[in-house]
Amino acid sequence: MMDWIKVIVEKLYKKYNTRNPYKLAKLLNIHVIKMDLHEEINGFYQYEKRNRIIYINSNLSDEEQLIVCAHELGHAILHIRSNTPFMRKNTLFSISKIEREANRFAAELLIPDESFIGYNNIYVIASLHQVPVELVKLKCEKLF
Repeated sequence: MMDWIKVIVEKLYKKYNTRNPYKLAKLLNIHVIKMDLHEEINGFYQYEKRNRIIYINSNLSDEEQLIVCAHELGHAILHIRSNTPFMRKNTLFSISKIEREANRFAAELLIPDESFIGYNNIYVIASLHQVPVELVKLKCEKLF
C-alpha cells in the first residue's frame, strides 16, 4: 500500500508540476516569511485566522531554508490548523508524530523516487539534492 504522505506529495507534483516548496506555497496561498530568528530556531508554521504562514530563519543557508520550507509546508498541508512548535536544529531526529510526518513530507517532496534508480548510495543522493542524509534515510524507509 502506498504511503499516504507520498500520495499527497505526488498529487501536488502532478497538479502543479513542481517540487519547489516556495512555488507550491505560493500556489496554495501559504505565506512564506523569512526573518531573523534565534539561532536555535530554523522555522515554524502558524495558522492564524484562516491564514497559513511559514516562518523561515533568514540566517540559514539557501539549502537549509529550502529544507525548512519543505518541512513547514508539510505542516501547512498535513496539519493545517496546528500551530507547530519551532523547528529546532535537531528536528530531523524528532520523535513527535507531526514532526516526523513533516519530515517525511519534505523527504518525499525534495527527493524524487527516480533518484534511487541511477544511484544506490544515500550520500550521493543527499549531495545531489542538497539535503541531509537523514532525509534520504527517511525516504528509504518507505521505498525499500
